[in-house]
Amino acid sequence: MTILYQDNDLCVIDKPAGITVNRAETTKNEVTVQDWMEKQIKEQNILFTPEQGEFFKRGGVVHRLDKETSGVLLLAKTPQAFENLQKQFKERTIKKVYMTLAHGKIEPKEGEIDVPVGRLPWNKKRFGILPGGRESKTSYRVLAYYQNPRDKEIFSYVEVYPQSGRTHQIRVHLKYIHHPIFSDFLYAGRKTARKDRKLLERVFLHAAKITLSHPTTGEMMSFESQLPPNLRELMALLTLSQ
Repeated sequence: MTILYQDNDLCVIDKPAGITVNRAETTKNEVTVQDWMEKQIKEQNILFTPEQGEFFKRGGVVHRLDKETSGVLLLAKTPQAFENLQKQFKERTIKKVYMTLAHGKIEPKEGEIDVPVGRLPWNKKRFGILPGGRESKTSYRVLAYYQNPRDKEIFSYVEVYPQSGRTHQIRVHLKYIHHPIFSDFLYAGRKTARKDRKLLERVFLHAAKITLSHPTTGEMMSFESQLPPNLRELMALLTLSQ
């Protein structure tokens, strides 16, 4: 993990794609962000006991990024910081910016997707737009259109601003407007994802920026993560399009 910032209350990291955030039954043979953070807490002699409830249970992990999503991730070092940051997320005062490459030409160039997201009853690994789902909003702005010079396929390079934090929200919302994310094995369709993965072996979704109020001082802080090399390399294969 690359540490972008840390003090006595929080640790901000740049998570690489391919690392799972929370420990689970399915992560027994891999080191998760939670494992890594627990080690940091213990090495820094910070009080860490089961009596601390959710902070202890989650190893200071305040929010999640999907395994194949890279970028900025907030971690708390104390129960007080953990509760404060969770409250900020709940009240939606923490602002997040993601970068993604989506299939097709998204029009209009700016908009908001406001549809409920829920876990699919027939496939527990996937989420979708469901009448009984949880309220979810995603705003977006297309920065540029690109074209694959080989097959002339058009893509949209998009800055995305989730207003809520549902699992797979951005991925599901972009699929809903018929512009799934490049290399998204769950939502782009099997044939499309297989073709994409010849060029990029991960979902093109990157948590580029997060803005928050410091849990102790109240100071406004922003942290940014540059697009990782594998995403930049894919972009370099494409040409700008009108």
